[in-house]
Parts: sequence; structure tokens; C-alpha cells
Amino acid sequence: MKIISVNIGAPKTLRWKNKKITTGIFKKPASTPIVLGLKDVKGDNVIDRRYHGGINKAVYAYGFNHYNYWQALYPDLEFNYGMFGENLTIDFLDEKQIHIGDIFKLGTAKIEVAGPREPCYKLGIRFNDVKVVKQFWDDTKCGVYFKVLQVGEVSVGDKFINITKHKENPSIADVYNGAKNQN
Repeated sequence: MKIISVNIGAPKTLRWKNKKITTGIFKKPASTPIVLGLKDVKGDNVIDRRYHGGINKAVYAYGFNHYNYWQALYPDLEFNYGMFGENLTIDFLDEKQIHIGDIFKLGTAKIEVAGPREPCYKLGIRFNDVKVVKQFWDDTKCGVYFKVLQVGEVSVGDKFINITKHKENPSIADVYNGAKNQN
């Protein structure tokens, strides 16, 4: 696996359902390497820290292998890396094969799998369609939140290397399905 895009976002304020909303979900590819910090990605704007950023949600990764699925459902949208609010777009990510506690090395950073991303209404804002939230819940293409174990720099083209595997722990898909059943 390798990094095909590193993404950061600036705050964006818009009107959604007659309310003024500020969000950081509109991520765009960075032209330079990014630094994975202990609580977030340097230069990325995390707006709602109740649900994003922090120790167990410092970095969000999404698989480019899932993009075709969403492009088929939303053919009129312009898709760019960072479309799902991810900091790292990885060429291939399989939530059924990644387990809580797995550790990866990428660039000069080391990260640990902390959990799945649960969708919120801001994904609906990004797609300009609220039904995407339910569609996101209906599959396990949720992406992965990571805890940063070693602060470091990540660039496009860096290998995403699994250095510690924890098959005894639930997969991201298993945890996501459990969370889905509670919502």
C-alpha cells in the first residue's frame, strides 16, 4: 500500500438548511509533505473537536479503491483526493483486514489503528446530498482513524507499511458494524 495523496483543509463557512455551518471536511491535496502530529495534522483545520482530531482521531485515512463506488452513485460530483475529509488517501484500504491496534509506518511517522470513521451530516454537506450519510452507514467503506505514535512527515508516494498486526482484535469493519447497530 502507498500514499497517493496527502490532504489538508481550511475552514469553510456556508449555509446548509438555513443555518450557517463551518466545516473542515473540504480537504484538498497538499503540494508538500504533511506532518502527522499527536492530536491532528499540522496545517489542517479541525473545526469540531468533539468528533474529530485528538489522540484517537489525529489522522483520518480513506482508500482510493472506494472512490469508484461513490463516483457511480454521484456521477455529477467532481471527485478529488480528500473528498471524504481524509488526510491520507491510500491506494488500497480494506477495512475488513485492518484491526484495532495494528501499527503502520509511513514516511517518518508511525501510526496505530484507533477506529472507524462514523459519518455525520457534514458528509452530506460535502456531497450536497444528505442521503450519502445513510449510504455510508450501509457499507463498511468507512476509512480509518489513527493515533500517532511517532510524529513525522508523510509525502505522496510513501509506502504504507504494516509493522505490527493484531488479528486477535476486531477489524475496522467489525467495529463499524457494531457502531452502526447502536445508531
